[in-house]
Amino acid sequence: MSIRDLRRKCHKQIYEQVIRLSRSKRNESQYPNFADGTNRASCEIAWGIVNRLKSVETSQPLSGQTVGAKFENITASFIEETFQLLRHVRPGNWFYSTRYAISQFDQYEHLEYLDQFKKSTSDPLLASALGEDYIIRPDIVIGRQPIADEEFNLLGEILSGDDEAANMTSLRAANAEDSRPLLHASISCKWTIRSDRVQNARTEALNLIRNRKGRLPHIAVVTAEPLPTRLAAIALGTGDVDCVYHFALHELRAAIEEIDNEDQMDMLKIMLEGKRLRDISDLPFDLAT
Repeated sequence: MSIRDLRRKCHKQIYEQVIRLSRSKRNESQYPNFADGTNRASCEIAWGIVNRLKSVETSQPLSGQTVGAKFENITASFIEETFQLLRHVRPGNWFYSTRYAISQFDQYEHLEYLDQFKKSTSDPLLASALGEDYIIRPDIVIGRQPIADEEFNLLGEILSGDDEAANMTSLRAANAEDSRPLLHASISCKWTIRSDRVQNARTEALNLIRNRKGRLPHIAVVTAEPLPTRLAAIALGTGDVDCVYHFALHELRAAIEEIDNEDQMDMLKIMLEGKRLRDISDLPFDLAT
């Protein structure tokens, strides 16, 4: 199966399981559930994307929580399947999970001890100083298992158990009795972009950056938000996330061209030319770097 095939499969799952039609309270008109019903451009662009994917079911409305969970699971499956296609480019013993605490990974193992200490202390000032929410559970994580010496030595003796060479690196399983996987990527899924969701994604990213001991994992956001001006809230700038990925970027661009919205197209071009927004099909290749 090619990346194009898996992208189509992902879209099919999204329009069958996630996309529904909502009804405006103001004029009874219908709009896709990833659009802002009070924003004309948002509705027009969302309809343009939907028409390029597939017609949607009008029955079985879904709650916001259900929509988010389904979008997250479909995205996780897409990432796993596509990244596996690149295993010859980025070999390793990988695992994929949703809602997995970062303290279970090597770079953030110390946060588990910090959390236990915080819970055991009766000093409110100390507890306040330590703060909260440093152990996060990203929507999607990719981890890599440490490697045994036998695998390192497949092409010749690189490592020996009786010397001091490379005896601290986390990639070597022999260096720890209870070796934990390395966090390779943390991916946040946002069905739509609102100010509170942007802040949540940035907070998670900064948490990963500031609290790590070792290599920084890839930090990405996947979304279905139709308005480029809202995508810009998380995509523009550098330092928080690697890049933002749209589940249907090509369809988004075609939809904006169709309605001839100059403001939205200008913002879209800024993000594309600035390498801050890409299609979901680009994500597995970026994760392979």
